[in-house]
Amino acid sequence: MADPSQTVSPDLSGFPVAPADIHAAAETIRGAVVETPCGYSRTLSNICGCELWLKFENLQFTSSFKERGALNRLTALTPEERARGVVAMSAGNHAQGVAYHAKRLGIPATIVMPVGTPMVKVENTRHHGAEVVVTGATLEEAAAFARSHGEARGMIFLHPYDDPLVIAGQGTVGLEMLKAVPELDTLVVPIGGGGLISGIAIAAKSLKPSLRILGVEAWLYPSMYNAIHGGTLPARGDTLAEGIAVKSPGKITTEIIRHLVDDIALVNEAELERAVATLISIEKTVVEGAGAAGLAAIMSDPTRFAGEKVGLVLSGGNIDTRLIASVLTRELAREGRLTQLSLDIPDRPGQLAAVAALLAEAGANIIEVSHQRTFSDLPAKATLLQLVIETRDSAHLDEVMAKLGASGLSARCT
Repeated sequence: MADPSQTVSPDLSGFPVAPADIHAAAETIRGAVVETPCGYSRTLSNICGCELWLKFENLQFTSSFKERGALNRLTALTPEERARGVVAMSAGNHAQGVAYHAKRLGIPATIVMPVGTPMVKVENTRHHGAEVVVTGATLEEAAAFARSHGEARGMIFLHPYDDPLVIAGQGTVGLEMLKAVPELDTLVVPIGGGGLISGIAIAAKSLKPSLRILGVEAWLYPSMYNAIHGGTLPARGDTLAEGIAVKSPGKITTEIIRHLVDDIALVNEAELERAVATLISIEKTVVEGAGAAGLAAIMSDPTRFAGEKVGLVLSGGNIDTRLIASVLTRELAREGRLTQLSLDIPDRPGQLAAVAALLAEAGANIIEVSHQRTFSDLPAKATLLQLVIETRDSAHLDEVMAKLGASGLSARCT
């Protein structure tokens, strides 16, 4: 990996993407892609113990940075290639970027998306005018189908990350960040296949060699971490960060990351959920799991960034509303603000009212109530009362539990 102490410009000549390519991409996409804000967050800076700037790529028209690389690649097609059409595989964001700009440029597009892709990404891709095929359990299986499908029809395959033109397009994010905040010390960037961080690394290191670049992957999909460190951590399961759930990182991107990225952090699902919820509650911005990975890394290990000026890429905001609701509710539970209680009470009139009165006195709000008389091992004259209550925080919950216990009720959190 890169030497964090280096202060001289690294040798960028051996890569298939040069800084000049990224500057050219910036001119190519200018006016067709949003130059998103890169703003300082006072509250998150206080929470994390560093000066934190957020690059809001979730504010692109398709809610993702992927538009940049897709447009740069599409623009390079010859008239004959445009007429043949393009095919791409994607878990959603590359799909929408290709679909939207292909339609704008009059290029037929087919997108292959793996089973389990969030419905919001599938529907948005169709809405942008592409033909969508949902097949394959993984991104790799979807890619295999896309290649064979495209070859049979003479279409041009647009890789989501292992393509020099795509990497150059994504690198424009780095140019914009350093233009907005040249004093940054560190950039924190999500890693899936590696296209975004590769482009940013080339752009950023060419402008400021001393800049530290940290990549972030989900613990469930540590493919680039394994490739760089020679690890064998498994890649499997459902992650909130499906946008970076890649089992096979790119060949081009792996070499760029190996030489220019200083380290890779891994974040777990609880940390990703907390980051998504934090961005909604503090910044009032909706970010998908992959887009929140950088903040998850900072919040999980703030000492690593103490006192630094840190740039954070919020890479995308395509997340189902149902999933947002689930994430927010689970975070309320972790904070002690939403709790399920189980109480064993006598099965006679007035008992529920008595419990409700005690909770009201303690300042807790009852959200849900259910009785279980049949499927429990309690005596026939008893019932299991299950409640979901709302409290201010974990300390308030402790007060509520103490009050219930003092009244002789056997209450437990479940």
